[in-house]
Amino acid sequence: MKRERIVVAMSGGVDSSTAAALLHAEGYAVVGVTLKLTDATGTAASIGGRCCGPRDIEDARTTAATIGFPHYVLDETAAFREAVIDEFVAEHAAGRTPNPCVRCNEKLKFGPLVRFARAVGARHLATGHYARLDRPAGAAGPVRLRRAVDTQKDQSYFLFGVAPELFEAVVFPLGDRTKDEVRAIAHRFRLPNADKPDSQQICFVPEGDHLAFVEARGGAGRSGAVVDTGGQTVGQHAGTHRFTVGQRRGVPVGPGGEKRFVVRIEAATGRVVVGPREATAQAELRVTDVRWTAGAPPLAWPVRCAVQLRHHSAAVPGWLSRPAPPVIEDASGAPTGCAVQLDAPALGVAPGQAAVFYADDQVLGGGWIASAP
Repeated sequence: MKRERIVVAMSGGVDSSTAAALLHAEGYAVVGVTLKLTDATGTAASIGGRCCGPRDIEDARTTAATIGFPHYVLDETAAFREAVIDEFVAEHAAGRTPNPCVRCNEKLKFGPLVRFARAVGARHLATGHYARLDRPAGAAGPVRLRRAVDTQKDQSYFLFGVAPELFEAVVFPLGDRTKDEVRAIAHRFRLPNADKPDSQQICFVPEGDHLAFVEARGGAGRSGAVVDTGGQTVGQHAGTHRFTVGQRRGVPVGPGGEKRFVVRIEAATGRVVVGPREATAQAELRVTDVRWTAGAPPLAWPVRCAVQLRHHSAAVPGWLSRPAPPVIEDASGAPTGCAVQLDAPALGVAPGQAAVFYADDQVLGGGWIASAP
């Protein structure tokens, strides 16, 4: 009986390699594929430790050869530069704090990978993400995205922007496992990258210096004054791109040595406003370009949920409501944004970051933090 073919997206790390090994052991005809997203030849990334770097492609290829299935590389460097890198630079220039991993999943990764799977006759694409997908009974309604069992490794925050129709072809074999279990499985299969450290850096910043990367590509913000919340100048800076809301490093201390934090970045004037930590607290914010995992906005407003504002931060209970005018609508007349009212103020809410909405462990949707309403 012919085995069912499945494509596994392989980053070169232990997670995707373990997903491939598990599926191969279950009897699937695995086809491995790695996206080449950036050319890091001759940089620190070429000797490992970065997602999608040259060494990581070799690690994926070695894993495929060890287990015994074919492996391919898709060159998406041009599309990645346009969809992710150029926006990353532009967002920094605008005084915002981008999240390139969310944009990469939303705009780039899953589309080419699902198309490749279909081209080679596979029904599904598997990845090593820590997340879960619920498929409705009888195939009625959209696939719903949920948190992983391992909440410390959960990656659903990065996946809210993926089109729901793409998720219909996706499986996450690691969603019900912990990272420790995955490491143990990798050792059991004797995978060559079983002990490889997790990637911690932005994959396309090969030397780990994102400020130099942005500056080299014309994304430096205006230099100007550092002012306190009362408007008094307390220092000067070399560019707004060097700051993010909530940042303390590089910020002049206050009278008596008290710590100050970035409260607001005014890219147009070059001003960076600083103040005490509590001045960064925000309970109301506006979220734009919202994507709903059900494929459409809620029928009834307001919506009770928990809002996660950073990958490693705890979700904060709150309410979603229709934004105040002017309201930007999509082709169907549905609002593309929403207003958020948190039960308790959150610290360091940075425009440009993702805000993801949860009902228990289910992702309702998410969007991009714009500002206070």
